[in-house]
Amino acid sequence: MISYNGNLTPQSDISIHQNRAFLYGDAIFETLKVLDGKVLFIEDHYFRLMASMRIIRMEIPMYFTMEYMEEKVLELVNNLQLSASARARLTFFRKPGGYYLPTDNNTEFIITADKMENSIYQFSDAVYEVDLFKDFYVTKQLLSSLKTVNKMVHITGSVYAYENGLNNCLLLNDDKNVVEALQGNLFMLMGNKLITPPVADGCLNGIMRKQVLAAAKKHKDIIVEEASISPFDLQKADELFITNVIAGIQPITKYRKKEYGNDLASDLLKKLNAQIRLGLV
Repeated sequence: MISYNGNLTPQSDISIHQNRAFLYGDAIFETLKVLDGKVLFIEDHYFRLMASMRIIRMEIPMYFTMEYMEEKVLELVNNLQLSASARARLTFFRKPGGYYLPTDNNTEFIITADKMENSIYQFSDAVYEVDLFKDFYVTKQLLSSLKTVNKMVHITGSVYAYENGLNNCLLLNDDKNVVEALQGNLFMLMGNKLITPPVADGCLNGIMRKQVLAAAKKHKDIIVEEASISPFDLQKADELFITNVIAGIQPITKYRKKEYGNDLASDLLKKLNAQIRLGLV
């Protein structure tokens, strides 16, 4: 069961042979975490989606308000009996027509959902090893900061990580700076300074990135900075961690021969879970 343009329908009823997302990657998406009947960070997700649609010249349906978006996500999640903890995906794509040049900028959308085992974010100190993926680069441009379905760099990077027994890879931009991980934004702690690449470097404008930046700025002992990260900086860091809406905060334990701590990552995740329990997100 999925939600197609706001109507619950069997997945088998959806045709893809003329779908522009399938044919050209002409689509954007949001990955949402649903917890106890609530979509976390709904406002941030909604406004990022609206901004992304404007940037790529998609028409935004007049009826598609933030309240409507949350209602339709929860309708599907409840129908699938997943409201305790679920991962949902909302994908917008242009209506059929045209080749590279669309003949219609109006849009359709699909919502899918599946069960998640954990409710609040879980902290893991298990071995989590990464390396650089250097076969392809993230382009330093605005489109790279959007959640489009054009993810071949991330897909080939994921295959590389699997083939080499890695948990993840870090991606470089065309300036050879580190911009993000395969599945999330990167943060680096060096002394008392917490650094994450700026969106202008080509990293995803992540929802969890925003939450972690806000939480870290309230930390009395931490200086927060958005700045480019070179591969050489990684060897000097005290902590590295990855953020995304589904996993929360994932500490990196090893990069090549360098091993890292996780005290700040653990502290920030506790603060994030406390906000969720209080209903502040």
